[in-house]
Amino acid sequence: MIFRTRFAPSPTGPLHLGHAYSALLAHDLARTNNGQFFLRMDDIDQSRARCHWAEQIKDDLTWLGITWDGPVWSQNARSDSYTKALRRLWDLGLLYPCGCSRADIKAAANAPQEGAPVLGPDGVVYPGTCRHIPKGTFQTDTPLRLNIKKALQIIDLQSIILTEGDAIYQRTAPQMIESIGDVVLLRKNMGTSYHLSIVIDDADQGITDVIRGKDLREATFIHILLQKILELHTPKYFHHPLIRDENGKRLAKRDDARAISKYRDEGLTRNDIRSKVGLDAKTLAT
Repeated sequence: MIFRTRFAPSPTGPLHLGHAYSALLAHDLARTNNGQFFLRMDDIDQSRARCHWAEQIKDDLTWLGITWDGPVWSQNARSDSYTKALRRLWDLGLLYPCGCSRADIKAAANAPQEGAPVLGPDGVVYPGTCRHIPKGTFQTDTPLRLNIKKALQIIDLQSIILTEGDAIYQRTAPQMIESIGDVVLLRKNMGTSYHLSIVIDDADQGITDVIRGKDLREATFIHILLQKILELHTPKYFHHPLIRDENGKRLAKRDDARAISKYRDEGLTRNDIRSKVGLDAKTLAT
C-alpha cells in the first residue's frame, strides 16, 4: 500500500509556525516512504475563507520546499460527497436537526441539575436538548447532529482503540457519550462539518496516514466511529506535539508575529524555520 498523507489548512489566516511543523512533518514522512502528499483547503466556512489566504498558504508551503501530488482539493467544491454521507447516516436514523446556538448549549449545560459542564472536541458537550424532537424529513438547511449513543449501538461498538506507535488510547462507549456527545455533522450554511468532511476526504483520497496536532486526538475517536459506520478505511494516526510560544501558549492564526510570511520578509531561510520547529534540514526517517 502506498503511503499517503495530507495537509488540510483553513484559508482563514496566515500560515504560522505550528502549521509549518505539521506540514513539514507530513511531507517529510511521505517523501521518505516514497509516498504521496496531498494538499487540501478546509474552506467549508465561506464566511471566513479567503482566496488570498489560500494563495498565500500555497506560496509559503512552496517556499518551505513542500510539494504536493495532484491538484489542491477545495472542500467547498465537494458538497455532493458530504450530502451523500449525511443522507446515509440520516437513513440509518443517526442524525437529528438541532437549532440550538452556542449560547443555548452553554446555558443548558450550566443548569444546576446538569452539574459542571463537560468540555469535548467541539467545546461544551451538547446536553441533548433536541435529541427527542420529531426529526421530520432530511434537509441540508438545518444543523444536524449525530446521535452518538445510537451510533455506538448500531455497530455494537463497546470501545474505540487508537494506536499511535507504542501508545494506545481507548474510549469506551460510555466515555464517548459523556465526553464527546452528539457532535454536529452539518453546520448551517456550510453543507457539512469538520468531522464529516475530513473523514470523507481522507477516504476519497485513499489516505493511509494522518499526521496532525495532538489537540485533535480526542476528535479522532469521532472520526473512527464515522469510518466504521460508513464502512470506510481507518488510516493510521499520529498526533504530534503542538508548537507553543515562550509562555507555553499554543500558536493560532491570530499570532501574526509568527506568520511564515513575516519570517520570510525578515530574511529567514527555510532551514531557519525547520530549526525553529525542531526539525533539521534533512528529511525525517520513519
